[in-house]
Amino acid sequence: MGCPRVCLPNPSVVGAGIGGSAVAHFLQQHFGPRVQIDVYEKGTVGGRLATISVNKQHYESGAASFHSLSLHMQDFVKLLGLRHRREVVGRSAIFGGEHFVLEETDWYLLNLFRLWWHYGISFLRLQMWVEEVMEKFMRIYKYQAHGYAFSGVEELLYSLGESTFVNMTQHSVAESLLQVGVTQRFIDDVVSAVLRASYGQSAAMPAFAGAMSLAGAQGSLWSVEGGNKLVCSGLLKLTKANVIHATVTSVTLHSTEGKALYQVAYENEVGNSSDFYDIVVIATPLHLDNSSSNLTFAGFHPPIDDLQGSFQPTVVSLVHGYLNSSYFGFPDPKLFPFANILTTDFPSFFCTLDNICPVNISASFRRKQPQEAAVWRVQSPKPLFRTQLKTLFRSYYSVQTAEWQAHPLYGSRPTLPRFALHDQLFYLNALEWAASSVEVMAVAAKNVALLAYNRWYQDLDKIDQKDLMHKVKTEL
Repeated sequence: MGCPRVCLPNPSVVGAGIGGSAVAHFLQQHFGPRVQIDVYEKGTVGGRLATISVNKQHYESGAASFHSLSLHMQDFVKLLGLRHRREVVGRSAIFGGEHFVLEETDWYLLNLFRLWWHYGISFLRLQMWVEEVMEKFMRIYKYQAHGYAFSGVEELLYSLGESTFVNMTQHSVAESLLQVGVTQRFIDDVVSAVLRASYGQSAAMPAFAGAMSLAGAQGSLWSVEGGNKLVCSGLLKLTKANVIHATVTSVTLHSTEGKALYQVAYENEVGNSSDFYDIVVIATPLHLDNSSSNLTFAGFHPPIDDLQGSFQPTVVSLVHGYLNSSYFGFPDPKLFPFANILTTDFPSFFCTLDNICPVNISASFRRKQPQEAAVWRVQSPKPLFRTQLKTLFRSYYSVQTAEWQAHPLYGSRPTLPRFALHDQLFYLNALEWAASSVEVMAVAAKNVALLAYNRWYQDLDKIDQKDLMHKVKTEL
């Protein structure tokens, strides 16, 4: 029968980004308010949700916005009493290195006409392809509402889109789009620009991750008033989690009376220490170029070796200065109409350039005019040289940077990882290897919490079930 309902686990979470804070919340939601959760974080709470201060105002330096279909994130914001930030609209354009290949106007129909004029019905075919993927992906919320969980990424993808989704992790975006009749020119000009903006990668990346990123470019986006990282600190506070500021160095398996017990060793300014837990969730990327990979696993047979694959470095530079609009073909800065610039594969030194707003927007706030000094967010694969900054800006007051191991380098890993590394040891970030976004981390957090819960109470009918669409329909 396993453990009776009164026997509660003692869980710990490694990492306090969106994945770690969401899984702490979901674990408590399932196991009940009496469960006390330790959360280890070596840096600041929020992880890749972070802000940088410029002129006494705070700006997003990590994930800047969420898609309207991000249902878990929407729930968190409601639950925590947070608000959506007021949107200050601005026009976008795609820069091809010498000129703009596509420019947005203020007129929706004119934008559609321009897309059709340049690319025929490629944009409609792209939209249909993305919508089909998203419609199937959204099934995950129904499965999770019914308590179903998956022990590996492949099982989760298969339950949503069968072999189609699994195959999409092995074929490129370009291949998949050409098959549905999208032209190479549209892929080079538009699709590549969107993928560079979200992942810093090209249309050679796998189709599934690409589709999720392209979905983000089509819907309405939103962000949190006061900063997106407030969701993480809010969830940890709500959960009354015990946040331990330390670096976890190892997880060692001990067995007591046939039950797994995990010893988590960590170090902080005070020195080295360790604690024992029934459930451990790793909510930080385990990969070759991450210092968290100094985290070792001991006492496991077979050994846990789940570290292959690299991450894509992304540098975010917040530049307070005057844009050099001449570089983009506008000698008079007053006439420069764009707030967001995406790029095709050329110029290669930057991916996006955005005239950004602070995380607190007052009712009287207006976006700076192009000839005024503004705060621009430049995303680039490497730190910008002084000469590159001089190319983009006539002059500037300050430059502040954040360097992220932002997303997996897709294609650098031969297989999809598993959430369950051992009986009650879980790897939340496994799902990033299929697609990477804040909402994907929240979906993974809910999956891991359900997996831990179903395994703890031996409810194996709720794990890795086939034909779930049929099951869920009959349960309704």
